[in-house]
Amino acid sequence: MGKKLFVGGLPYETNDAQLKELFGACGSVVSAKVIIDKATNRSKGFGFVEMTTDEQAKAALEKFNNFTLGTRRIMVNEARPMEPRPAGGFAPRSPGGFAPRPSFGGERNPNFGADKPAFADRKNRYDNKKKPRGEFDKKGGFGGKGSQKGGKSHDDDNDGW
Repeated sequence: MGKKLFVGGLPYETNDAQLKELFGACGSVVSAKVIIDKATNRSKGFGFVEMTTDEQAKAALEKFNNFTLGTRRIMVNEARPMEPRPAGGFAPRSPGGFAPRPSFGGERNPNFGADKPAFADRKNRYDNKKKPRGEFDKKGGFGGKGSQKGGKSHDDDNDGW
């Protein structure tokens, strides 16, 4: 069995047949594959070539490493075995079927917002700037939203409702 070679820096126009023809000058090519991006259906710029014997693979490596193909300089290395990857694109599920929820602060995380003043302090700071509600105006209305200019209030009987 021969060696598999990694070929990087390929021009994006290169296809499998052209790669096989190029490496065929150094011996018999078992397979030549340019890797294609599934989303764009365009070459990723690298591929793999498998030569029949180790001697042919060594000759191809020496001849085509730093070789100019089109406008690009290709590099050739001995291919490493593919590392095992988990199936699918998502993490495995927890036994209950759902992943645990992340902590967003509050009671679960006492350090959340430690550099900011407590909520009550911020609330009081803003409330002190507003006109107090519930006090009867000189114009005949309650303070805040219920007051109207002209001295009349929406509250005709002055019972607060």
